[in-house]
Amino acid sequence: MIRLLLAASIRTRSFLRRYMPSNILIDFIRTRRGLKWGVPAMLLAIPYLGIAYLLSTAAQNGGPGWLNLFVLVSIWSALKMLWIGPISLVLLTRAHAREYAQRRAARKSAAAEHDDREVDLMVAGGR
Repeated sequence: MIRLLLAASIRTRSFLRRYMPSNILIDFIRTRRGLKWGVPAMLLAIPYLGIAYLLSTAAQNGGPGWLNLFVLVSIWSALKMLWIGPISLVLLTRAHAREYAQRRAARKSAAAEHDDREVDLMVAGGR
């Protein structure tokens, strides 16, 4: 029984991870190119909360009880959209720091290589 539940939860997670719009968007935002869209994506929490409100109202007014499942999914998606903003800012700051360090290391190695060439030319010219 536990094995069946575990298999069902893994398949459900895999399906939701692959096809839910919020998960697709978060996967894009977590790339280097998409980090700048994290804060504007926070605005998508508003429609998700609106959908949750409409579905909960429909469920309370005699609608089917399974609508509450979609209410939970909508609220969870809204929370993910709210969280991705600050997370993307931290990731963007880290990416900028890493890129700055790489540029600085490249400049330093280019300057060292230039100094080595000058020393080689001075040694070759002195012979």
